[in-house]
Amino acid sequence: MAIIGAGTAGLAAERAARKNGASTVLIDPAFAGTTCATVGCMPSKLLIAAAREAHRIGRAGLFGIDIDAARVDGPAVLRRVRAERDRFAALTRESIESLPDGVAIRARARFTGPDRLLLDTGRIIEARAIIVANGSAPVLPDAFAALRDVAITSETVFELADLPRRLAVIGSGAIGLELAQAFAHLGVEVALFDRADRVANIRCPKVQATLRDILERDLDLHLGVGVVARKHEHGVHLSWSGRDQGDGLFDKVLVAVGRHPQIRGLDLDRAGVELDPRGVPVHDRATMRCGDSTIFLAGDVAADLPLLHEASHDGAIAGRNAVALPAAVRSDRNTRFSITFTEPTLATIGDAEADGAVTGTADFADQGRSRVEGRNEGKLTLYAAAPDGRLIGADLIAPAGEHLAHILAWAIQRRVTATELLELPFYHPTIEEGLKQALRTICAATPLPLPQNQDAGTPAGA
Repeated sequence: MAIIGAGTAGLAAERAARKNGASTVLIDPAFAGTTCATVGCMPSKLLIAAAREAHRIGRAGLFGIDIDAARVDGPAVLRRVRAERDRFAALTRESIESLPDGVAIRARARFTGPDRLLLDTGRIIEARAIIVANGSAPVLPDAFAALRDVAITSETVFELADLPRRLAVIGSGAIGLELAQAFAHLGVEVALFDRADRVANIRCPKVQATLRDILERDLDLHLGVGVVARKHEHGVHLSWSGRDQGDGLFDKVLVAVGRHPQIRGLDLDRAGVELDPRGVPVHDRATMRCGDSTIFLAGDVAADLPLLHEASHDGAIAGRNAVALPAAVRSDRNTRFSITFTEPTLATIGDAEADGAVTGTADFADQGRSRVEGRNEGKLTLYAAAPDGRLIGADLIAPAGEHLAHILAWAIQRRVTATELLELPFYHPTIEEGLKQALRTICAATPLPLPQNQDAGTPAGA
């Protein structure tokens, strides 16, 4: 088996194929570490951790704690981000170095046939199956690429020597939201722009409105606008128009308008697989196989769900099925959920539509534990299927949102009803108690009665 790409998906695919008895080669031009460790999950969370600490200190007065004016040392913040990032990346590289001799091949590969690869070293690889797992890269439109050093992406932002004074962020997806708010909490003047009228992939209007209110407190938010950028002697000048219009001067512009699969240079037209309009091979997510070929996809290159846990699952499925050829081992996919590490945390889980669907919403403005901690803001909406109130999805922006999201994703995947979830113990006082308000609304809208151990009259803040 030949695997192209040594990121999260490629490593999982190689591991699964070898575990199931295959002889493997893992082809990568750099073996620098996974996207998550080097430019994605971990460095962004390191920056967010610094931002949350600065934000927390700035709110100490709420609790009667008098702290002298704190100062954010931008170079020190970014030095720690890079140092810890490099540590995580080194750990990933160590796992690659532990592969059996001959498995890792440092090269670039392209197809010359359905079962044949030509490496830029001149070597030819013939394989019974080939797994393409070479990831994705940030989209940088030409207009922003022309700005050169003043335009940064999620892959270059962590190389900044210091925090900019003013930062423009283009794109309000997960990456744009996380980094925009983090920089704002570190004292940077931030403006966030998007052509869309809505922020992120939030389906519930109440959660969407709460998210916007929170963002507008931290930064300048411009939705439904187009942006024109030109380089300026002091950075970059932006002008925008649409739902509102204006212009401004910024030190840097962070372009976060999405990522594209790294398919260029693979010569997929020689692989004998059907390509979709984006040039990505058409594939079955239950097997990750491309049609009836011996070619599989895994991870971001598949352009399905660009999330680490999905990439790892993709790789395991592809590796197992590559060995099983010509049999197909179909896998149930996990409940879809994504978490955006804003403050509070934003998450979207599962589905929002079903025949006779009902909803229940919880407001964290007066939720007991949230108020105790001074984090009492946010909303959560649950979606459930009639007639039994089985949970099918959720949208939320809430304190401890990443933990609430996991609880709900697990409950949805296990096909739990609102009544069944309410029958489980909720310790007091915890933020998890905030789920009760939404669950009770769903129970009231479905034929099944409230659990006997639940008092529907308990105040939200208790």
